[in-house]
Amino acid sequence: MKVFAKSDIGRKRSMNQDSFSVFEDEESKLNLYILADGMGGYKGGEIASRVAVTAIEKYIKEKFNSNMKKHQILKIIEDAIEFANNAIYEESEVDEELQDMGTTVEVCLILDNKVYIGHIGDSRIYRIRGNTIERITTDHSYVEKLVRDGEITREEAYTHPKKNLLIKALGTEKKAEPDLLNIDIKQDDILLICSDGLTNMIRENQILKIIKENEELAENNLIEKANEAGGLDNITVIIINNK
Repeated sequence: MKVFAKSDIGRKRSMNQDSFSVFEDEESKLNLYILADGMGGYKGGEIASRVAVTAIEKYIKEKFNSNMKKHQILKIIEDAIEFANNAIYEESEVDEELQDMGTTVEVCLILDNKVYIGHIGDSRIYRIRGNTIERITTDHSYVEKLVRDGEITREEAYTHPKKNLLIKALGTEKKAEPDLLNIDIKQDDILLICSDGLTNMIRENQILKIIKENEELAENNLIEKANEAGGLDNITVIIINNK
């Protein structure tokens, strides 16, 4: 696998509240990719996203072994997310300045051409196969619910005034409730994990075009295009090419 990852502050924010981790280990066969987009005050978002990524990576490293079955892998992802949720929630209870902090989280574990996913919030995971891009995760957002309920169109969602309003995030409640998914990947499939600083700025067909034009520089080119479109938020991308 070839992996390219980058995070950028964007053009409007004073701090980068996105965090990410790429961990690949041949001996244990653990290939783990985590992305979190924090929220909540000046310090809160940065702390929440960093705590989430650190806690989840630590938990999965300790619990994972390559002989696990599908349900066991999904369970350790779920437990790792709960472990991170507790860490964020407890910290917010202690410090008044951090009471509103939380984060999105994407956990992606790859083993034997299977992808195991934990998802909360409106960061996203896509699979690119050939010339098709498919969104694997479903946003936990107010606008996504409106689309699903048929109240607005997908096109209207792009410019909706409440498109950043989440209905689920990590660390904001005592109990985490992630979506747990698993998909397959074939040779030459590409996975894209990204924060909404990318997807709010450029459309999915543009994302596909940029990645297919130059995979080696795609992370830089995606961030550049998002900034050219306004760069209203932090932008983080992890691109995994199953070579």
